[in-house]
Amino acid sequence: MQNTSKQYDAAIAQCKDIFLKKMKDYGTAWRNLRPKSLTDQIFIKAQRIKSIEEKGTQKIGDSIAGEYIGIINYCLIALIQLELKDDTRMELPFDEVEKLFSKYVAQTKKLMEDKNHDYGEAWRDMRMSSLTDLILMKIFRVKQIEDHDGKTIISEGVDANYMDMINYAVFALIKHS
Repeated sequence: MQNTSKQYDAAIAQCKDIFLKKMKDYGTAWRNLRPKSLTDQIFIKAQRIKSIEEKGTQKIGDSIAGEYIGIINYCLIALIQLELKDDTRMELPFDEVEKLFSKYVAQTKKLMEDKNHDYGEAWRDMRMSSLTDLILMKIFRVKQIEDHDGKTIISEGVDANYMDMINYAVFALIKHS
């Protein structure tokens, strides 16, 4: 587990570096994205990974690792957007966003550590394609919840699904490296 924690932190550091650099370039333009649009962005990235896995080739040079990073960052944006749903500001201060990013990374890592304890690092023996499929399943769950206006009978909410997607994508980045 000690190694997993360090590998997790390294993967997230890579994601955070890209996130913060893009924020310096674009500000918080993502504040315009509605929850369903964020879900669709995550879907596009996961579907591209699945397509490349199935075809065995790709024509666009963007790396699969870059797509997993995109999934992680879009999921973190979605979590931030959920928290700020009643906040109408379009531009957010850099420090505030960095703090929110770190807050949700910490919550998501804690979830990973708890699940990893119970499941005994089963993810290490999983195929990359299974991690991709699990992310896609979680996306379809989020879409269903969104289509039902966020109401569930017994299931966890969209936030838990975003956190699971982050963790599956981090595992994929670890396995990919």
